[in-house]
Amino acid sequence: MNATRTWPRLTAQGHDLDLAPSSLGELRSSADVVDDPYTLRHRMEEDGYLFLPGFLDTDAVLRARRSITDRLAAEGLTDPAYPADLAVAPADSTLAFKPDLAHDNPVLHRLLYGEQLLGFYQRLLGGPVRHYDYTWMRAVAPGRGTAPHGDVVFMGRGTHHVCTAWVPLGDADFTLGGLMVLEGSHRRTEIRDDYALRDVDTYCTNVDGDDERSRFNGTLSRDPVRLREQFGGRWLTTEFRAGDLLTFSIYLVHASLDNRSERIRLSSDSRYQLASEPIDERWIGDAPVAHGPGAKRGLIC
Repeated sequence: MNATRTWPRLTAQGHDLDLAPSSLGELRSSADVVDDPYTLRHRMEEDGYLFLPGFLDTDAVLRARRSITDRLAAEGLTDPAYPADLAVAPADSTLAFKPDLAHDNPVLHRLLYGEQLLGFYQRLLGGPVRHYDYTWMRAVAPGRGTAPHGDVVFMGRGTHHVCTAWVPLGDADFTLGGLMVLEGSHRRTEIRDDYALRDVDTYCTNVDGDDERSRFNGTLSRDPVRLREQFGGRWLTTEFRAGDLLTFSIYLVHASLDNRSERIRLSSDSRYQLASEPIDERWIGDAPVAHGPGAKRGLIC
């Protein structure tokens, strides 16, 4: 970590981030303790995340990337004037979330659900693990990134001891933009005692005109600067390389930097938990219902 580094201009949701050391910092690397499960668990509890630079095999990551860029090119979603692997976006691209890129993709599945990652989470969580069957694939065109949120409101119907694995499928410098996490947010009472009790797929059946199904989408704020001022802590990020792994608690508030390049930013989100604990039914099976009609629940409010 270099607390005195000089930051370039960084934006999120169109807002310029405050670059002061009290507002912005680098992710803490846990590469030095990757073989020490006790220390990893302690850091996960303390920080809400573990950043493991170079944890994954770079060649395996790049093979997974190529499986994605080949599909994008075949669908006409990259600029044909450039090699497909560069993932240069057409001028009118609005790509953002594209989970079908993970369907029938054995190269990507070997990376995310093979022995290395499952073994890591087994050591971290202290027992046999299982992963969600749904894979979140992001192909983010130039423009605004993901707004601040926590994962718990999307996948909180089972155990809350779920780990997200964010994997950049290729290098992601500050221009392309990567993930950022809000320091200490996983311990905030506003998150644990309020936000975490909500569910994007529930709605009130006894309130006339309630449109909770479309009104609450999990977003905490469209202004990451103001949210940090409200919650405290710093936004933490870095420039990512192919092979890096960032894993975090479903309570941790996170977002992404805007993509100010001409390329599509590729990354995956996958989830892991102890096999012995209850699992959110929306994300398992051959065809997970995700946020479709089968996921909706009406409640007496």
